Amino acid sequence: MKLYDADWAPSPRRVRIFLAEKGIEVPRQRIDLKSAEQFHDDYLAINPRGAVPALEFDDGEVLCESAAICRYFEAETPDPPLFGSDPREIGKIESWTRRIEGDGYVAVVYVFRNTAPVFKDRAIVGNFGAVPQIPELAARGNKMWHCFLEAFDQQLGDNRWVTGDRFSFADITALVTIDFARAVKLDVPQRLGNLWRWHEEASARPSAGA
Repeated sequence: MKLYDADWAPSPRRVRIFLAEKGIEVPRQRIDLKSAEQFHDDYLAINPRGAVPALEFDDGEVLCESAAICRYFEAETPDPPLFGSDPREIGKIESWTRRIEGDGYVAVVYVFRNTAPVFKDRAIVGNFGAVPQIPELAARGNKMWHCFLEAFDQQLGDNRWVTGDRFSFADITALVTIDFARAVKLDVPQRLGNLWRWHEEASARPSAGA
């Protein structure tokens, strides 16, 4: 088994944090995104989409998408249960994970991919050829981002972690999203006290440095 990884990208980091929380070690091969190694023929043979992460099994089968890879390891190693341990908790974690991805992470991608000069002709993640930037999507992303932050801060007003008293996959997804946003210079207002309290505690976990 081998995990194709990348140092600074948010999706590979989500898997690394998840594995660290589980105490699972997997051999890794680093893909250098700065040199566009994800589009080299050797890697496209692993993942034709040209995205990381990817998990290659010993028989050659490959599993892509960070959430799917984490689901696999959750089934293999159920404890601690990062996707929930009872039907209601599982539902809450799934609901908030989807909201963080759809309202938060997508918003950051809209802004970053449609404004950063390095993505001038690669506005979509993956091996899609030339895709022009759309400035209107960046404006939409900014609006989505601030609406998401308000809702997220409100959710954390009554919860230590995103869905309650236990750290979960939703927290991992949120931490990766918030840190990605800050890295690409999106605003996270200091007045959102619940968010920053949560972020400080989440960032202090050993897994956050994975």
